[in-house]
Amino acid sequence: MTSDAYETGLRIRREVLGAEYVDRALANATDFDRPFQELMTAVCWGQTWGREGLSRKQRSLNNLCLLAALNRPTEFATHFRAAIGNGCSIEELRETLIQISTYAGVPAGVEAFRIAKQVFAELEQAGA
Repeated sequence: MTSDAYETGLRIRREVLGAEYVDRALANATDFDRPFQELMTAVCWGQTWGREGLSRKQRSLNNLCLLAALNRPTEFATHFRAAIGNGCSIEELRETLIQISTYAGVPAGVEAFRIAKQVFAELEQAGA
């Protein structure tokens, strides 16, 4: 797929999630799921993350709330790492997870804090 939205999305996706992560996802795409990867890159990253109006930091915090409420732990961990890279402070992340606990339920908050601590530990172990 080659379109402005896809190219914009690919650039933003690499900037937010890391080129290694994105390139691995695209390299592992099969004929079955390649159209989905292309759609996600164009729509989620190009047409949504590429919009004006919200900062990447705000989009990251919004994603954390949504992914926790939807019980998507793998995507939550990915976007938690991205939120750190997008400049979210420890305080902003903690307050977002408390907000999640209040509005999505304590079990969602427990899981969000568990994943956050795991991500912090992985980053610390990697020297980041």
